[in-house]
Amino acid sequence: MTDSQDSTPRRRFLQTLAIAPASTLAAGAALKTSQAETLTNAPPAGAAYTPTYFDQAEWAFIQAAVDHLIPADDLGPGALAAGVPEFIDRQMETPYGHGKLWYMQGPFHPGVDPTYGWQISLVPREVYRHGIADCNAYCRAQYDKLFVELDKAAQETVLKDMEAGKPQFANVPCKTFFGQLLGNTKEGFLSDPQYGGNKHMVGWKMLGFTGARGDFVGWPEKGNVKYPYGPVSISGEKA
Repeated sequence: MTDSQDSTPRRRFLQTLAIAPASTLAAGAALKTSQAETLTNAPPAGAAYTPTYFDQAEWAFIQAAVDHLIPADDLGPGALAAGVPEFIDRQMETPYGHGKLWYMQGPFHPGVDPTYGWQISLVPREVYRHGIADCNAYCRAQYDKLFVELDKAAQETVLKDMEAGKPQFANVPCKTFFGQLLGNTKEGFLSDPQYGGNKHMVGWKMLGFTGARGDFVGWPEKGNVKYPYGPVSISGEKA
């Protein structure tokens, strides 16, 4: 959310994710069975998605917020076209969303070294529920409107304030909520499409990532030659 003089800040931001530690990917692997069940019940490609966890007001908030975090621009589609809201909603129905991957008995020590792991009593789906409600309460107090009713400039101001930890939320620290939203937005934009996001592999195509291709026999020895084939999903879908 911070301003940048770089003409391609979104591309550089996403490129850094390609070499980031794979901790979130490891968590995704642990959810394989539950994710498969979620995928089985998912609507077919191209069908309108109906959220299963978020209510309509929350769903509107998620769509408005992620549109700011990864907007569409001349580099390609943004979070909405990539299906990031669907990805986030589906994650809330997995063990990850229910906090079943972590020790959740406390004691909790918010604000300590991040390597200590999850340090609040709320699980991710609760962070969203309380965070959205708290953000709307803050917007009502400041602007007499809900977040989705604000103009784009005011919405961005609210998100930047949350990123900086300025608002005092009643139920969840605003910085924690913003971090959760931003992290899941990144994951939804760059995950395998079978999880609901990165539709048509728009994130991968923007980065030049090849996805789950079976082999690259013969290509390493070609040297600095651009790989000519598009990405492939784990499911076999080709971009």
